[in-house]
Amino acid sequence: MGIATPLGDELDGFYEGLLAGRSAITRWRTIPSERIYGKVGADLGDYDLGAALAELEGALEDSAFRRLRKLALRAPWSAGLTMVTAARAALDARWFGSCERDETAVVVGGHNTTSGYVYQNGLEFAEEPDFIEGLMSLHSLDTDHAASVSDTLGIRGPIYTVGGACASGNHALRLAVDELRYRGFTSAFVVGPAVDFSPVDIHAMALMGAISHQSFNDQPEAASRPFDVRREGFVPAHGCAALVIEDWDHAVRRGARIYAEVVDVEANADANAEPQPSGEGQTRLMRRILARNGLAPERIDYISAHATSTPLGDVTEITSIKEVFGEHAYRLKVNATKSMLGHTTWSAPLVELVAAVLQMRGGRLHPSINIDELDPAIDLDVCREGPVDQPVGYLMKNAFGFGGINCIAILRHPEAER
Repeated sequence: MGIATPLGDELDGFYEGLLAGRSAITRWRTIPSERIYGKVGADLGDYDLGAALAELEGALEDSAFRRLRKLALRAPWSAGLTMVTAARAALDARWFGSCERDETAVVVGGHNTTSGYVYQNGLEFAEEPDFIEGLMSLHSLDTDHAASVSDTLGIRGPIYTVGGACASGNHALRLAVDELRYRGFTSAFVVGPAVDFSPVDIHAMALMGAISHQSFNDQPEAASRPFDVRREGFVPAHGCAALVIEDWDHAVRRGARIYAEVVDVEANADANAEPQPSGEGQTRLMRRILARNGLAPERIDYISAHATSTPLGDVTEITSIKEVFGEHAYRLKVNATKSMLGHTTWSAPLVELVAAVLQMRGGRLHPSINIDELDPAIDLDVCREGPVDQPVGYLMKNAFGFGGINCIAILRHPEAER
């Protein structure tokens, strides 16, 4: 796994920050916010790519490092971050030298990832058309993320992107599993790039009433507050994650360190193009993934909730969980990673899946912060009091996107009873 968030870009430090309940949210530093309502977010726009490359020099194969340095330094910051995070995942997986490049896929979850880059070039174009970046026609494509990972690591299997709004990361994982299960590939990189927001994006979300912008611009660390009565919308955030998944037998043969096993990833739709969550759709999908895998609800120990900090969304998700899990819902542990990281939008399922897997591996769950007064409609254990010791055999990762796009993953601890 590889991770890059304002809370940390190294797995152990990222996990420690989550357990400590630290907020990654500040006022925007790299997005001009003078003329927009949304003033706060989790900002990675000033990420020190040079320092990250220096750390990777000597760790990567020489040829891979040369390609990475060449591509990352000329790419927009989001694509550079994608390449660095994928390289870290490759190192963590000990992928170099033990996995075939021809038998590896790259699936990137996300769309409209270059909005800020396009916006800046639009400003340059208004001043003087010839001042726009010469490679904009290439770098403005979402597929540039997949191509850059492929080029950096020398991957020659299938590469592509998939879009599913805030469920994109889980959709990417689903398709990567299919590449292994049905297409015969032995490994795949699943990448959730950081979305390069423009001021227009953030202001549009504020006008729609989707993001927090009324009460916490002067208290950014308190703005993301899933399950709290004062929640008023999600907090846009930068964040990138990369996972390496493999065929189980292939991983065992090469002696890979196995964090978790992907049991299944299922998706459905609400048949509603509006940005409104559907309890019926969420309930139907949770029931489907459990039934398809012969899992009683009692087998799930922990749910990494979508929990965006919107008034309707949080209650809808908790109500759906209670509908599916019945009395077991009150024995489940549920937490909200977005309370600390904000909403990394398309990459959120993968960023939060890295967090969930680290918690499963560590047997200790992070808190949901900023719950000063729990919404009375939310009566499950949402880890509001602090870190919780909890053995996790099976976890569920929920992801629900605008336009009625739902996708859920279930993962199993590699030593859990089947």
